[in-house]
Parts: sequence; structure tokens; C-alpha cells
Amino acid sequence: MAIVDSWTSARAARQVLALARKLLSERGQANSLGLAQDLIGRMGALPAPAWPAVFDKLAADFNPEPAAVLRAAQAYADAPGTETLRALTELSEPPRQELFRRLNRAPGGTGTLVRMRRRLLEGLKAHPDWRMVDADLLHLLSSWFNPGFLEMRQVDWNSPARLLEQVIHHEAVHAIDGWDDLRRRLLPDRRLFAFFHPQLPSEPLIFVEVALLADMPDAIAPLIAKRAEPLPASSYKTAVFYSISNCEPGLRGVSLGNFLIKRVAEHLKRELPRIKQFCTLSPLPGFAAWLQGLSSLEELAGLKPAQRERAAQALERVRHHTAAALAGPAALEDEALQADLRQLAAVYLIGQTPLPGGDPVARFHLDNGARLERLNPGGDRSAKGLKQSHGMMVNYLYDLDRIEEHHEAFTQGEIATARAVSGLL
Repeated sequence: MAIVDSWTSARAARQVLALARKLLSERGQANSLGLAQDLIGRMGALPAPAWPAVFDKLAADFNPEPAAVLRAAQAYADAPGTETLRALTELSEPPRQELFRRLNRAPGGTGTLVRMRRRLLEGLKAHPDWRMVDADLLHLLSSWFNPGFLEMRQVDWNSPARLLEQVIHHEAVHAIDGWDDLRRRLLPDRRLFAFFHPQLPSEPLIFVEVALLADMPDAIAPLIAKRAEPLPASSYKTAVFYSISNCEPGLRGVSLGNFLIKRVAEHLKRELPRIKQFCTLSPLPGFAAWLQGLSSLEELAGLKPAQRERAAQALERVRHHTAAALAGPAALEDEALQADLRQLAAVYLIGQTPLPGGDPVARFHLDNGARLERLNPGGDRSAKGLKQSHGMMVNYLYDLDRIEEHHEAFTQGEIATARAVSGLL
């Protein structure tokens, strides 16, 4: 049976590749569209074991011709101009990019390519040669999913049931415990906004959940409590982004979340002028792992000698506790321990965020132009929060007038930080 399945998969892969080559060679637009639709159908039915063979061939056989690129490059070097540059550009582009464009023109093509990249990413680590295919897909998807093409919609309790089910399924930060939980998150003092693409009108690409409060929160439990009483509209002064979830793994690396937060903030500012403060209540998912793997504070750059000494003392005191104790609820009641953890979290965020090993959530918000505003020990008392961050949560402040300034500073390795956090060092 395994031999038959292997033969069937290989045959299906060959048929897809043969049709792909035929689509690339087709000159007529009408015939090209028909071939693209046929190819989309075959790709949709392609068994999982057949995909590696398809990706292998896309990586090996759909590349530019080196000799032709070299001649075109020499021609452009000898006589720079519009025609020689155009020829070089056309010859240096991988043929698979044109293949992907032709697929995208047919109904269902956009979704097919997004799902195709999802499969490719699942095997990318084991197949580094596929990176060139991924680079082409990411290049095109970044253009096709440009925020200017996306529609932002508010999701509420009257939205289609299938859409609400997708929200429950894709919530990645604070799990939604059934319909009652979702209903509470969609009451008037809570908002949920999502991006949609015209070619995928019923598929949310990414969504953000917002709480409308009187002030900046320091704990997540009251925000997601199922039976919490809705606040009156007169008390709305702060919009809190407390969860953002990507729904489509095939769009990894395509910038969506940063644009969504900014667009939601502008929307709420117009709808509710009394709201003056936009902030987050964010997890710190990399903190516990960083703390556990930290061998010495000497390896951390940017700390002054006195700051390094204070942090080293805090680290020594924290290490008197076992990993199990640090991840247990009793640690939340130890005020001295929480003070040490807050100090070390400040070191982690300010010193590590600009580096490759920095916290991904911090990097997202700070690169997006937010300011590191406040640390909240015990902000997340869930088992997940204790395991990932010893219960620590973070507020990032979005000052809409200074977002670009803060973003530019972050690209230079500088973090916009409130005194309440920088003073912990």
C-alpha cells in the first residue's frame, strides 16, 4: 500500500509541475486563465506527500538562466539605460514569480498561494533549498496583501457564525472559552477588529481585541472575565489592545499587525473622542526562558556598572528559588521576589529587545512606535503566564503623535522608555 501511495503522490506531483510549465509557456490570456484554474484545482487535491517534490522542482528548475543574466548585466554595465535595465530586470526574475502571478489572476488563486506557502514553511527548516521559493512568495504576497488593499472590519455578535468560530479558533494570546466568553468580549466596552482581503472576504487575516476602560490596566483577568459587568460609555478614556492574533500562517513575515493597531486607534479616536490614551496589556513570553538561560550579566551590553551590580544581586536572589517555585502561584505573594523580577524584566526589555534574542512581543510594539510604559508583576496569574513570564505583563503606550519618532529611534537601537521602567535599572 505504501508503494502505491508513493507512486500516486509522485504522479500527482509530476502532473502539477507539467501543468505549471504549460501555464508559463502559454501566450494567450484566455487559455492562460483556463490553465491556471486547472492547476489550482490539481494543487488543491494534491496529497501532502507530493508537495516536497513540487517544492524541490520549483527551487531547482524555475530559476533565471545564469548566462542570460550575465549577458544582460554586462550590456547594462556597458550602456546604462531604460532598455538594458528592462532586459536585465526581466531576465533576472525567477520564472516561478510569473507562475505565481498567473495563478493569482484566477479565481481562488490567492488563497491557493497562501496555503501553498503555509505548507512550504512547515518544511522549510528541513529543506533550506526551498528558501528561494519562499522569498519569491513572500515578495509577491507582501505586495498583494499591502494594507492599502485590505479592509478593516469590526466583528461583533451579529457577524456570521462561521467568522465568530474562526475568532474562537485563532485566538492565540488569551484562549476564548466558548460562546459565552466570546459574547462578553464583543459587548459595547469591548471591540474586535480584523483585516480582510478582497480575494478572501470571509477569512480574517489578523484580528485585535480592544478593551475600553477608564485607565491603563495592570492585570489581564478582569479584562477577560466572562461575567464582568460592562462599563458605561461615559467612563471610556483608555483603549487597551490586549490580544492580537494572526489567522493565516502562510502570511508569516507580511506586515499586518502594526498597520491594524494604528488603523484601529485612528478609528476609535474618531468614534470616541473622549478616549485620550491608547495602550496595550501585553505578555512577556520570552522572559522566563531568558532568565533561566542567563549565565552572567556580564554578557549584557548597555548597563552602567552600578546598574549591572544591582541586577546581578537581584539575579542571585532570584536563583535561590527553584524553577518550579518561580512558576508557582506562591511566588506571586512574595513581594521581594516580585521586585527583583520586575527589575530583571526591565533589564531584559531594555537591553535585549533590539537584539535577535529579544522578546518578540516587545519587539513588535516598540518597532511599531510604542513606548515601554509600565511593568506589572502578577499581571497574568494563569499557568501559561507563570510559565512564560513568572506572571509579568507589560503596558506599551501608543502616543499617536510620536509613533514615527519612536519607530525611527528603535531602528537605531534606542527604546522609548517611561521613567517608571528605566528607573528600575
